[in-house]
Amino acid sequence: MKVMLNPDKKQVELIKEGLKRTGGYCPCKVKLPQNKCMCEEFRNQIADPNFYGLCYCGLYLKTKDEDIKPTTK
Repeated sequence: MKVMLNPDKKQVELIKEGLKRTGGYCPCKVKLPQNKCMCEEFRNQIADPNFYGLCYCGLYLKTKDEDIKPTTK
């Protein structure tokens, strides 16, 4: 298992801009303590051995080590 930034650099840039505007809170959710990036929802998904995929806003990706492929984006 590995947690990494989304390999789509354009998406990461957009989300990081949103995080700056919101003071570090997920730009896709209501500004609540549990939505401070890395949000509680994704931390719970990281702990779930059956979950693999992107966090709600698409900034982070949880993957199996063997799923990681280099990108050219």
